[in-house]
Amino acid sequence: MSAPSPAVSARRTYLIVDGENIDATLGMNVLNRRPAPEERPRWDRISAFAEKVWAQEVVPLFFLNATSGQMPMPFVQALLAMGYKPIPLAGNGTEKVVDVGIQRTLEALASRPGDVLLASHDGDFLPQIEALLDDDDRRVGLLGFREFVNARFADLTEHGLEMFDLEGDADAFTTMLPRVRIIPIDEFDPVRYL
Repeated sequence: MSAPSPAVSARRTYLIVDGENIDATLGMNVLNRRPAPEERPRWDRISAFAEKVWAQEVVPLFFLNATSGQMPMPFVQALLAMGYKPIPLAGNGTEKVVDVGIQRTLEALASRPGDVLLASHDGDFLPQIEALLDDDDRRVGLLGFREFVNARFADLTEHGLEMFDLEGDADAFTTMLPRVRIIPIDEFDPVRYL
């Protein structure tokens, strides 16, 4: 009797989190100050959203800048407990190590099956996202605060890029953020403003 053949791997979503960019945008653009712990995104909600959006398994990768030689171990342990793969990168101090790491990862994904959901606002990833969109069999999404996403990403929606909002779509926060943004009338809930 022959051994059973290995199961064909199911399609998956690669969730690529630019943690530095999400945190900086939240602090500098949304809150205008350093976020309090209760104002930060709930990363477990983000990975749950990534799983739900295309109804498939998620590989959550969280990129961190560890150039200082230090890692925020309580945060790293929390990420591990939520199923994330923390990727702490270090460089010489002048490199944008998180951006370089994400760019390389997006380039590597171009030759692998699966869908990609990038959590960032950074236009440095436009070439890699454009290349991923060239594959008609791949879904590609961008997750962030829509009003702060690099404007050139909006042009890519015509080529299949799906845009998702961290607060509205992913429900990543436990408190309402003080955002002034365009709200589609179908999503408007007056109770949030009363």
